[in-house]
Amino acid sequence: MRALGMQVTGTGAEHVPTEGPVLLAATHVSYPDFVFVQDAARSSGRFIRFMTRHDVWHVPGVARAMTAMRHVPVDREAPAGAYVVARGLLRGGEAVGAFPEAGISYSYTVRSLMRGVASLARETGAAVVPVAVWGSQRVWSVGLPDERGRAPRPDLTRGRRVDVSFGPSLRIGAGEDLTDATRRLGEVLTVQLEELQRLPHHRPQPGEHAPWYPAHLGGHAPTRAEAAHLDVVPRAAVRPTWGPCRSGSGGATPASRGGR
Repeated sequence: MRALGMQVTGTGAEHVPTEGPVLLAATHVSYPDFVFVQDAARSSGRFIRFMTRHDVWHVPGVARAMTAMRHVPVDREAPAGAYVVARGLLRGGEAVGAFPEAGISYSYTVRSLMRGVASLARETGAAVVPVAVWGSQRVWSVGLPDERGRAPRPDLTRGRRVDVSFGPSLRIGAGEDLTDATRRLGEVLTVQLEELQRLPHHRPQPGEHAPWYPAHLGGHAPTRAEAAHLDVVPRAAVRPTWGPCRSGSGGATPASRGGR
């Protein structure tokens, strides 16, 4: 990060308790988001144990480091094991980070959410701190393949700014419905994310083609409907009742945005 001159700005870190169990539920717009969330939370003194895609452990030289940092591998086809490990960490007073979207949203809106965060909070009594991340999508994120079929590569442009916001904690009651609690989280995360997206330094310049910026705010990313076939979402996820065009059929059309 220092080599690239990156600026990570965190706000609301006082909402992260300095001790005791806590769940950080973050939006997901880039592959290295966990790095930026941890950096922004440094003032809390917490080391966050992130629930992370299990195939990261297949990268040579990475598995030992991930295990040593007590991160939790998540196999989306069989997530029960990760749930048990995360529950044990929370009961041991740890800070656990989760990305309840279970993947990066191609539309850069908060997509369908898994119930796991709400379930862990309800079972352990841990507070849920909602976290929004923005700016990191310009470093390394999802996107359509180029004309040669190659996936998007990291953009090493110097001086990128990443903003991370931590919101007031949420409590999931012992008898609260998990779907209702997850929808509540989706509403909060959407508000936080859009607050960051609307910051002047993150807005596209006039006339700029901005596939890294959400369509409903004037960018050229796919709308939620256009991204539906790109987002790989587990069947158990709670579908959005939050965000732009809640029916999932809207947002600016390609024609109204000048095409792509």
